[in-house]
Amino acid sequence: MVESSTASEASMKLAILERHAGAFADFPAQPTPAASDSDSDPVHRAALQACAQLGFIAHDADCIAKAWQAQTLRMGHFDAALWPVEPEDFGLQPLPHARPFAACPQALGLYAVLPDAQWVARMARAGVPTVQLRFKSQDTAAIDAEVRAAVDAVRGTGAHLYINDHWRIAIAAGAYGVHLGQEDLDALSATEISTLRDSGVRLGVSTHGYAEMVRADAVAPSYIAMGAVFPTTLKKMATVPQGVARLERYARLMRNYPQVAIGGIGLEQFPQILATGVGSIAVVRAIVNAADPEAAAAAMMHAMKE
Repeated sequence: MVESSTASEASMKLAILERHAGAFADFPAQPTPAASDSDSDPVHRAALQACAQLGFIAHDADCIAKAWQAQTLRMGHFDAALWPVEPEDFGLQPLPHARPFAACPQALGLYAVLPDAQWVARMARAGVPTVQLRFKSQDTAAIDAEVRAAVDAVRGTGAHLYINDHWRIAIAAGAYGVHLGQEDLDALSATEISTLRDSGVRLGVSTHGYAEMVRADAVAPSYIAMGAVFPTTLKKMATVPQGVARLERYARLMRNYPQVAIGGIGLEQFPQILATGVGSIAVVRAIVNAADPEAAAAAMMHAMKE
């Protein structure tokens, strides 16, 4: 018998808020998503309301609420203090994954996201261990040339190169890995995902909250990117900055994956990001806008070793 039956829905909601409101004080409350008529579990309903009050958008609040319900069933009692972080409670794949993408290093280190092959060459020569080509163009020939130039640029440097979005070109060029956004991943058919996996290329996936992490886990990628941690002007984000408190919980949940924190991160924030347990930090402006990019990269790599 689960002990939550002795506690009221309202008291459980209040207990969750009392325990966790401090960590999420910077997030405005969100509308409470409607629980389905078939879902009468008091833990789910209490956690759903509490997580919306803590600032989680509807699909993330529901994801956490279902995990809290599963955690309560697994433990045999409700615990407001115990924020769900167990993969099984979120329905993540058991280990070992049945069909994982090729493995990458557990700690990817400093991860430079760069606009063209010249930048890739420059940072690879500077010793940055992980680099990504994020080349924006509608010209297929230009994309192909840039990807191939980037692959050539890292040869012999020890840097691992990921290509953003252009996965077919990346495979043809012999790139180490591909990075896809959530919408790009969702747009792929099962056959295309199999083609990508069977090529042996590594896959990184961007996530912006619990529901997207669960969706990414379904394909067992090589690494999970989590953000945006802080405000960024590089692209319009559909979600608010996630912040360090959320990142710490994401990192604990996704601990069986290599993890990359991204979004508005500068050298001064490295200690608090690394304290969450994330093994890699992705930067864009902190390198490409620096007066001395090589010196900036060196300082950040040093900070990651302290």
